[in-house]
Amino acid sequence: MKKTVCEMFAGVGGFRLGLERASKYWQTVWFSQWEPGRKKQWAHDCYVSHFGDIDEFTGIDVTLVDKEKVPDHNLLVGGFPCQDYSVARPLPGSTGIEGKKGVLWWQIRDMLSAKKAPFVLLENVDRLLKSPAKQRGRDMGVILACLAELGYNVEWRVINAAEYGAAQRRRRVFIFAAHSSTKYNERVNKYSDESIILKHGFFASTFLVDSHKEFSSTLVDYDDILEVSDSFAFKFKNAGYMVNGKITTTEVSPIFEEPIHISQILQKDVPEDYYLDENIEKWMYLKGAKKIERTSKSSHTYTFSEGPIAFPDRLDRPARTMLTSESSLNRSTHVIEDPQTKRLRLITPVEAERIQGFDDEWTNTGMPHRFRYFCMGNALVVPMVTRMGLELHKIFEKESLCEEN
Repeated sequence: MKKTVCEMFAGVGGFRLGLERASKYWQTVWFSQWEPGRKKQWAHDCYVSHFGDIDEFTGIDVTLVDKEKVPDHNLLVGGFPCQDYSVARPLPGSTGIEGKKGVLWWQIRDMLSAKKAPFVLLENVDRLLKSPAKQRGRDMGVILACLAELGYNVEWRVINAAEYGAAQRRRRVFIFAAHSSTKYNERVNKYSDESIILKHGFFASTFLVDSHKEFSSTLVDYDDILEVSDSFAFKFKNAGYMVNGKITTTEVSPIFEEPIHISQILQKDVPEDYYLDENIEKWMYLKGAKKIERTSKSSHTYTFSEGPIAFPDRLDRPARTMLTSESSLNRSTHVIEDPQTKRLRLITPVEAERIQGFDDEWTNTGMPHRFRYFCMGNALVVPMVTRMGLELHKIFEKESLCEEN
């Protein structure tokens, strides 16, 4: 099977970089990256500066792209936004559905419907499994129902990158889907659902687990996706498998691998611009514990509270989760004590790239300084993709052998 890839919501190319580090034979045949509301598409241009462009439609709103005209591919990848996945009928009495305008999951669904990729690998924030608050698990249920309707069986796992040797405590849910027509699907379904989750499945083979809790299961068995949106709720755990609409899930614990610490990725002789000589008291307040009386719009009084964050960040640990607001004056920004000068400073763009596993100066392509941090806050941890790319390489090789035989 040819290792052809379509990369949606590509950012600055984390999926592609991770896959190509795993094997030189991965070939991206099309990608899409478009940041709404921005005249200059910095992330798209950064991607193109490293990999080259493919056609005129890679840097436009993906909703305007004719999915039928996208080149055929065997693997669809993408880190799509966590949004409200509720659906509605477009017209009274219609049997079709449509998601809310701007919800990008439907673009993935439409691409799969048009191109029928045998394999899918997606990334999202881990709260996807619990959203929305008023109907826990509905959004993941809608996604699984869409994939089941298209003939896919699905595995998922919440991966904390630092637990598998990376430089950042970043928890993300990865979703791997294999079409029922694949040899991989035929092979793994010889095992029980529980065994696939713990030992024989895609994520179990890539990110080993040490223990698990009790399994729970349910069915995503409805007449259409609208019913799922209206009625489905389920307590998804951090690992699971769906086959023929049957969902099995459990909480797993990783076989821990020593992570990279902040001290191991620091630059030397950092420019003066990154040092904090002002607003130290403001930083201390933002990072500190708080209990604040607030009043809601409905005049309800409540106490807002949050715990402290280490100030400065400890150098003998992996970084906290990097956000798109990194380097601005806010609670989530990393502040370290520079080992050379013993002064407080921000992390540099290169250090941010190292935390995410990119090459040094990856985003130094002419984009504004602050946007370099924004791109890293949006990115995924590249070494995690490389690990998955190595396992995908094995899966694709076995598909090829089966085709030849």
